Amino acid sequence: MLGSAALAQEQTIDPAAPVVPPSKLQRVEITGSAIKRLESETALPVQVITRADIEKAGVTTASELMARVSANVGGLTDGGSINVGGDQRGFNSANLRGVGTSSTLVLLNGRRMANFASPGDDAGVDLNNIPAAALQRVEILLDGASALYGTDAIGGVINFITRKDYQGVELNVYGSGTQEGGAGKRTASITAGKGDLETDGYNIFAVVDLQKTDRLSSSQRKFIPNLQIPQRLGHLLSSFTSPANIRLSGDQRDYLQDNGFLLNGRPITNRQINLSIPNCAPPANLYLPKGTGGVDACTYDYMGDTELYPKTDKQNLLTRGVLKLNADNQLYAEVALSRSRSYYVGSSARVIGYIDYSKVPQLANSGLDNIVDDDGNPTGRELELRMRLNEAGMRTSELTSESQRIVVGANGTVGGWDYDVGLNHSVNTVKDKDTHGYVLYDQLLAGIADGRINPFGPSSAAGRALLDSIQVNDEVRHARGTMDSLDFKVSRALMALGGGDLALAVGGEVRRERTEFRPSALLMSDNINNDAAPEGGKATSDSRNVQAIYSELLLPFTKQWQAQLSGRYDHYQQVGGALSPKVGLTYMPSKQVLMRASAGKGFRAPSMSDLHRPTVYSSTSTLPDPVYCAAENNDYSVCADNWDTRRYSNDKLKPERSRQFSAGLVLEPSERWTLSADYWNIKRTDLISEIGDDIILANLSKYGSLVHRDADGLIDYIELRKENRGAQKASGIDFTADLHGVKTAWGRFGGHLSGTYVLDSKIQTSPGDTFISNLNTFVTEGVVQRWRHTITLDWDNGPYSASLSNTYSSGYQDQNSAINVDDGSVVAANRVKAYTIWDMSGAYAVSKQFKLRAGIQNLFNTSPPYSNQAYFFLSGYDPSYTDPRGRRFYASANYSFK
Repeated sequence: MLGSAALAQEQTIDPAAPVVPPSKLQRVEITGSAIKRLESETALPVQVITRADIEKAGVTTASELMARVSANVGGLTDGGSINVGGDQRGFNSANLRGVGTSSTLVLLNGRRMANFASPGDDAGVDLNNIPAAALQRVEILLDGASALYGTDAIGGVINFITRKDYQGVELNVYGSGTQEGGAGKRTASITAGKGDLETDGYNIFAVVDLQKTDRLSSSQRKFIPNLQIPQRLGHLLSSFTSPANIRLSGDQRDYLQDNGFLLNGRPITNRQINLSIPNCAPPANLYLPKGTGGVDACTYDYMGDTELYPKTDKQNLLTRGVLKLNADNQLYAEVALSRSRSYYVGSSARVIGYIDYSKVPQLANSGLDNIVDDDGNPTGRELELRMRLNEAGMRTSELTSESQRIVVGANGTVGGWDYDVGLNHSVNTVKDKDTHGYVLYDQLLAGIADGRINPFGPSSAAGRALLDSIQVNDEVRHARGTMDSLDFKVSRALMALGGGDLALAVGGEVRRERTEFRPSALLMSDNINNDAAPEGGKATSDSRNVQAIYSELLLPFTKQWQAQLSGRYDHYQQVGGALSPKVGLTYMPSKQVLMRASAGKGFRAPSMSDLHRPTVYSSTSTLPDPVYCAAENNDYSVCADNWDTRRYSNDKLKPERSRQFSAGLVLEPSERWTLSADYWNIKRTDLISEIGDDIILANLSKYGSLVHRDADGLIDYIELRKENRGAQKASGIDFTADLHGVKTAWGRFGGHLSGTYVLDSKIQTSPGDTFISNLNTFVTEGVVQRWRHTITLDWDNGPYSASLSNTYSSGYQDQNSAINVDDGSVVAANRVKAYTIWDMSGAYAVSKQFKLRAGIQNLFNTSPPYSNQAYFFLSGYDPSYTDPRGRRFYASANYSFK
């Protein structure tokens, strides 16, 4: 009963399988404990996803798998990471409880991996580096586990466990296609192993997994035009157009108005004009009076033809060897190599260019050179252009994440002590390469100024040749993260208690972490249009040492009562030390009822990026400046803008602290049913964060010192600096229900429900401030939905089997804060609808060796619900949890032999 209850797992029961006598049950280590025990003895809230579950879902990557876990909220995905020139593109991550990627610990076979190397706000393992075809199961510990694993485990632990001691050969191929085209996928894997550990004294196996995914463009999806983005969110689109918009100075606009200049038959009202209105150049360039171009210019609808899903190419290799020294001891080695390459394609380049007004026929006789300064010098000749460089092609980047992980170690039993000791060398390298559409800015400006490049129509042959010659093809950023560690743990039974053996475990670790960031010389020249140089002008290289020791005590007082006590002390060079204690208690009054509770403290050490990241220049979404607005009668069309920001790291950061509490009940009312409910509560303090730019501007009396202004009082830039500030609270209830092995005349049926109901989720910016809730409300960078679930129904009958599953996320209040700077209006309020997806698959076992499976994902072709969020590059929907691929069909074939 406790095997399925405590682990909340769904398993397929084979009635023909032999029953293992209790005396033969093997003691195993469960995520969240260092003491080996029978699986049926554990009482931790651990969810297990088996290999059979993965196959039934038709997913081929660790990221796709985590998207189906109800406790995973707001993890980074391929869709959500799409942007132009943004940080950490290509990073796929998990985020348990919605408390942050940096607070979710990801392990491979119980040990750490190097974090994604590219510096940014999130620190964690790139799920692309997990060899999905090699997985045997995934254990998800939904409880803070810093007392055993140290930093990053505040939200929980995800342990990807690969196959061990495999013998034979297994071939698997998979293909999928979408109904509307794009985002097709092909995968192939081969697994081979030789040697029986017991009889031959060794085992060695390897898994190779190859995957290719096609890109998906917004032009391939009907739901994009149905979102009516230009009509609803025109002010989130772009004012960089082709033909180019002209950004007049205030003096230029006033002069043209005073001299009767007409555009589209009317006097101009705005500083931004386009001489082609109202025609512009559809369908990408629109005359949209309520868009960013305003009534006198054009607006570019980048959502008409942008990328929703990148082309990817992924390869993984995992090999493991075990050598039996004697009956009690063995040596092992494990090598994991991976490479994930993503090809990001954005819209054509935005250009701020300049041209003499005399080169623009419609303005050549306007007399703008009559505008002079106090000294009589002409100041009106030069026009600022906001142009879209279509002739240079779409901006294309190649992002490569490579991982190498080598583990060697020994385990066994000596003198009654179980032991495991291992060396772990793990590396992640990220290469970010501009490959097309990015051009040298100085030569581009020269070509615009001398007329070779035409901002308002086709360029000359000389202009096109110039654009070809100044294309950038350069690895602009290179990041490398290395982790080397030596860890050990020993455990044994000490004495008998009323419910079993009192057991002790002791372990420790020494670890060295290194990060390197190397921008290219070309990037640092600040001469790549749309790819600005980071501040500092030099490469960075940082390292630190970490030491830790921990202990765990298992106390089975009686057959009904059991306690688990654990504690760990970590010391981080430069940051300091942290003690993480934990106590767990289980009570089983009968075989049908189990009650469990745990309480503990945890921490998250600041990441190397938090401490040493180079300063990043960026900008806010469109926000009002209260100081400026007070002088302009709160006219947002004047006093709202995309203000410049500078984001700083902080080498004085302290660790975040947390305290966790959980309490649960597991019921097995019959041999077919298992039910569980677990309440969880997390509070983090000394939160490592920046104050949101929107919060800064809304509270200038408190944060005004972070807003730097020029001599005229206008915002020069906003300072966003990592600090230990404020707190975060989150609580909720996890529910599981399992129905298994229901035999009927039509076959055997089963089902599984895994759901999370969030009671509270809120963040406090600084001590004493009011907590701001993001529960069912999109705030700053995302939302935590009230309810998420996955339901799976299974059927099998002889060689046939089928599965039907549903994933669901509840609706929520939208961001509702985007501003139209042309008329000062705020976006219409919206509530995002619930999102529910159905999948179906069926399988036929041709023989014991050969199995076929086919399925439909997103059975009803459900589109992402409309959202007016302005945080992600993609507009009209939230790409962090939705899937734009639509209905897709897949088939796989598996052949194994020994």
